Amino acid sequence: MGLIYQFCGLSGAGKTTLANALSNELRARDYRVKVIDGDVYRQTLCKDLGFSRADRIENVSRLGKYAVSLREEFDFKFIAVINPYEEGRAVLRLSCNAKLIWIKCDITVLINRDTKGLYQKALLPYGHPDKIYNLTGLNDIFETPVSADLVIDTGLLSIEDSLHIAVDFMVSELMLHL
Repeated sequence: MGLIYQFCGLSGAGKTTLANALSNELRARDYRVKVIDGDVYRQTLCKDLGFSRADRIENVSRLGKYAVSLREEFDFKFIAVINPYEEGRAVLRLSCNAKLIWIKCDITVLINRDTKGLYQKALLPYGHPDKIYNLTGLNDIFETPVSADLVIDTGLLSIEDSLHIAVDFMVSELMLHL
């Protein structure tokens, strides 16, 4: 069977952190879980893609196809990727029956967190050699999800509280599909 979930949200919101924590928790309960981290697969399966709208949608499409190919091997597949466009989210929902988990976090919290140093680079003056011009949510578009199956605000919730909410959701989802 295998259920597919897309964790979308801005850089640093906690998509991969929560997907990995949730994976560990569900594995401890004997579920088979695969985390598909967009950052990792950008270096392999999607290394030929850039950051245009078309490339970003192709990126999530490939990740979805990969998740589908693992359908029988895992109970849960978590795709942790920014996925900034409703069109990309719809691709995963329609082609993979993927549920959407929006890892929401206010931009000011993300700028303060800045775990990868990306926001600092995006806020540099125009013309600076280190400036990032296409950081999603700051100087590139992120369309607010309109039909998320679950919203977790990591700007307000701790990782432990976020994990508790996600585990309850996943277990109830699995029960619906048995």
